[in-house]
Amino acid sequence: MWEGPLEKIDNYRWRIPRSYKGGMRVPGIIYADEKLLKDIRQDKAAEQVANVAFLPGIVNASMAMPDIHWGYGFPIGGVAATDIENGGVISPGGVGFDINCGIRMLKTNLTYDDIKDRVEDIVYRLFSDVPSGVGSKGDIRVSAREEKNILIKGAKWAVEQGYGSQDDLECTEEFGAIAGADPDAVSVRAYERGKAQSGTLGSGNHFIEVQVIDQLYNRDLCDEFGLDLGQITIMIHSGSRGLGYQVCDDYSKSMMHCLQKYNINVPDRQLACAPVNSPEGKEYLGAMRCAANYAWANRQCLMHLTRKTFEKIFASSWQKLGLFLIYDVAHNIAKIEKYTIDGKEKLLCVHRKGATRVFGPGHPALPARYKKSGQPVIIPGDMGRNSYLLVGTQKAMDETFGSTCHGAGRLKSRTAASRTFNTHTLLKELQAKGIIVQASGRNTIVEEAPQAYKDVNEVVDVVHNVGISTRVCRMRPLGVIKG
Repeated sequence: MWEGPLEKIDNYRWRIPRSYKGGMRVPGIIYADEKLLKDIRQDKAAEQVANVAFLPGIVNASMAMPDIHWGYGFPIGGVAATDIENGGVISPGGVGFDINCGIRMLKTNLTYDDIKDRVEDIVYRLFSDVPSGVGSKGDIRVSAREEKNILIKGAKWAVEQGYGSQDDLECTEEFGAIAGADPDAVSVRAYERGKAQSGTLGSGNHFIEVQVIDQLYNRDLCDEFGLDLGQITIMIHSGSRGLGYQVCDDYSKSMMHCLQKYNINVPDRQLACAPVNSPEGKEYLGAMRCAANYAWANRQCLMHLTRKTFEKIFASSWQKLGLFLIYDVAHNIAKIEKYTIDGKEKLLCVHRKGATRVFGPGHPALPARYKKSGQPVIIPGDMGRNSYLLVGTQKAMDETFGSTCHGAGRLKSRTAASRTFNTHTLLKELQAKGIIVQASGRNTIVEEAPQAYKDVNEVVDVVHNVGISTRVCRMRPLGVIKG
């Protein structure tokens, strides 16, 4: 239970004052309503928001989205931007272990009536065709030299191998590959861990979910995106697998010495960091970008496998079935971006850990098809409730460094969920709702129980009502495969 001070700014924003802890350079800002705030106080995530405010060069505030919960160093749901020219730092704890864990959403030409009697078959076929679970290995095997190409080219590498189309890259954050990746900054151990994991789902909360649109909020945007009630959509949630985990592990440890070397004072060693422009900062940035590109390639390969499964089931090409990508967003990443601070354009290092980039209309980084609407934002819920498609706003650019929530956010740890819920009972409850689930381990099902998460509807209400993203439509799950 966190007992620290929170000053109410308005119905959806709460301030941790700088006076709370000597050494805080900026206040903390938490986005939440009264109900969610009670859940947030149950762990030490708010304390981590205050701790992040110690980082050299941090600008405006240490922020947390309404899906905030306790993490390594930074809270999950944490956002922080540092001013590179004024000693701003980069912290592996501000990105997380699953670098570029992210999500993509596909639309289809199928309706609920088309698949309502085939959901079970679809789920079982996906579970059979897509490698999932801890340490899972896929059929996409590459040489060490080719793996370096993946780390540089990202999703483009997958498209070059025939796993998708050029349009997929246009609908992917950073067009599927962030520039500046440095394969030489990645350890041998990380290479070994990633070698056979391209096109694998992984474990935990990673999933492929077949959904149906059950509510429209913005008819004009739905028409623009080609979405309607009763339409089938698919979400794919995965990350950089063992390679990304190893990159974070390597640099979280190696950056410890930077605290003394650069005279950095933080209250938690999990916030180990280095100036972005230092040799250590540049090296981590190069390695992190490699892991991010690996993740984009991985999700591209997973989408290819998903499309192939639908082709087999419906005896038609994925193009005719309309399995086109709406967008792909990263959740755990640090980006170098420009913002206006006190009237001056600044180059900032924006950490988004369990947070989604949400660029507003007209942003130069967006493809032409999303210039008018703003960036699509994909917010998955849990396997028993809803997921959302939103778009970015100018207010997010002005207030949260173009950031919003990334999902529901955990209420219970995996260990607590395992002790609380029963697999058989949970599966029956989900089946009663018309939701078919397949997982590589029975423990995964209880660890990912809907009751272990906040209600995503409440989380999305906050970011929509405060104006940092806008609801487009809502989906409910029909079938889920879990790692």
